[in-house]
Amino acid sequence: MQNDLPANSKPLKERTSKAERRALQEAQRAAKAAAKAEGSKLPATTSGAVASANVKPTKATKPSSQKNDSATVASSEKKGGDRPPEKDRKKDAPHPRMQYDDKSRVEKAKRRAVVKQTEARNRVELFRHLPQYEHGTQLPDLESKFFQLDPVHPVVYKVGLQYISGDISGGNARCIAMLQAFQEAIKDYSTPDEKTLTRDLTAKINSYVSFLNECRPLSISMGNAIRFLKNRIAKLPLTLSESEAKAFLQSDIEQFISEKIILADKVIVKHAVTKIRDGDVLLTHGSSSAVEMILLHAHELGKQFRVVIVDSRPKLEGQLLLRRLVGKGLSCTYANINAVSYIMHEVTRVFLGASSVLSNGTVYSRVGTACVAMVAHEFRVPVLVCCEAYKFHERVQLDSICSNELGDPDAISKVPGREDINYLDGCTNSENLQLLNLIYDATPSDYVSMIVTDYGMVPPTSVPVIVREYCRDQVWI
Repeated sequence: MQNDLPANSKPLKERTSKAERRALQEAQRAAKAAAKAEGSKLPATTSGAVASANVKPTKATKPSSQKNDSATVASSEKKGGDRPPEKDRKKDAPHPRMQYDDKSRVEKAKRRAVVKQTEARNRVELFRHLPQYEHGTQLPDLESKFFQLDPVHPVVYKVGLQYISGDISGGNARCIAMLQAFQEAIKDYSTPDEKTLTRDLTAKINSYVSFLNECRPLSISMGNAIRFLKNRIAKLPLTLSESEAKAFLQSDIEQFISEKIILADKVIVKHAVTKIRDGDVLLTHGSSSAVEMILLHAHELGKQFRVVIVDSRPKLEGQLLLRRLVGKGLSCTYANINAVSYIMHEVTRVFLGASSVLSNGTVYSRVGTACVAMVAHEFRVPVLVCCEAYKFHERVQLDSICSNELGDPDAISKVPGREDINYLDGCTNSENLQLLNLIYDATPSDYVSMIVTDYGMVPPTSVPVIVREYCRDQVWI
């Protein structure tokens, strides 16, 4: 066959892998650096000879392409420094939330959904990108399927039911319940035949997350905790046995709960209690676990102060906080949110909780927080926001429309315990009436005096830098 070929035909080139081409470039670069260090300049043929001595025989590459590749690598090293490549950064970025005005994606999500949802009759057009379903039908349907949901671990299933019924509420409580459920699921997990633990367990966690998200949309802090767990699963050493890997993950979850939530709250209390003085009148909105711990600790230290609890419908979370504080002997005043401007003139400090602090300094918290902070800002009253650092997020949000959670719209048309207040009965089916029950709002950083975290007291001007630096150092962003 070789004798039949024309004399001027070119020999066939050997195929090389990307790793071999990369090794060739690295060897050439190392040879040039060594020549420069010795003070003599090696010709291109010498560097090629050194490279061929260190790597497998490969095809002859064009000098121009080698030059361009090395120039590209050198320029990328100069510009990027230690930053990861753009492709890797895209992989690490969290997936965007599903837009519920995209019909094709909504249909796909419905087909694989465990919780059967019924779309609301009169959806609010401005919030069509958020899920708007009828409430009250999911819990009985899920309870009837308790022994039929094979993919969902019983503990995860129980937590989902508690999310729907409202038995577990609050950012920290929901996150701890979810992580503890995952901990139990990992304890009972066994790797199927012909599958690897890393891939199969990640798929299991994804299915659990989808189920919990169908029960109630995940909070930002829960998303951070999920990314942390997935990162730990992906970085499990291959040399570990299944029992060792499971013990390793359970220990990581326990450490996350202990350090990022429980210990963080204790540090926040230690910092914030220094801002409470005798004779203060402290105002809070709703019910925040961190703020409650601060008030109780200050009372235990013997400080004399009064608490004003501003509450709002439909959840009236402040009533539960009021009962707990009065039971501990604190002097309290209870007011509705429409009286906040009337009572603010006697308030000396405002303590608020947060669901998240975003990278532009915006505080994402329960609805009504922005109103309270704005009124306090007008009255020149300091506003201190208590937020654990694991709730920080690189996202930027300027309003409460692009990302939010919608609660049961019927909750705002009815007053618990007052059947005589039935002015909106029968109106919910009217095409001209759309009921909107927002769960969160966004508070601009201009209305915040200080953010108290487990890393110290952060002024609002430094929040963007602190949040970005913290999120860059964490494994979940």
